[in-house]
Amino acid sequence: MTYDILHTHLSKRINITKEEFEICTRFFVPKKLKKRQFLLQEGDACRHLAFVTGGCLREYSVDHKGDEHIIQFAVADWWVADLNSFLSGTPSVHNIDALQDSEVLLLEKNDRENLMETVPKIERFFRLLLEANQIAAHKRINATLSASAEERYLAFVKTYPTLLEQVPQHQIASYLGITPQSLSRIRKELASKS
Repeated sequence: MTYDILHTHLSKRINITKEEFEICTRFFVPKKLKKRQFLLQEGDACRHLAFVTGGCLREYSVDHKGDEHIIQFAVADWWVADLNSFLSGTPSVHNIDALQDSEVLLLEKNDRENLMETVPKIERFFRLLLEANQIAAHKRINATLSASAEERYLAFVKTYPTLLEQVPQHQIASYLGITPQSLSRIRKELASKS
């Protein structure tokens, strides 16, 4: 069932009753995305938080040369949105699309506010989620500034263990901020060490 993964996800962070969860489900809208279908395009305001229940999405920007820079991958049990755009209502500078056929549960901004009023525990959940997001963002920035390409790759493998065979190598390289050739070299070196 589409909502089972959300129930498990919420239950890891807050103590939610069956009745409270039933109320929660009324605020989320299931959506299926085909491979390459956009959930958000640069220039549009981000109107939803998306909880991934299946498949894989990516959030990325495109620079003035047309090169893609992947911000994050979102697999089942992950959230994805341009939070700056979502919270401020400003146009997004990111795109979010499906790397494979995917399923998400969408939560609109007004529905999120109403949900937090209706089930107050959900406000605590979103605070914890935002704190975890902030920590992850700082770790990513720190790694980008100070970790070697090999260390960033090993962190990627730890964070996204299922993606190595699902995502094209050039997209993993984009996420890591290295060339596909560098990624290939790192993988060969690590394979020879094992």
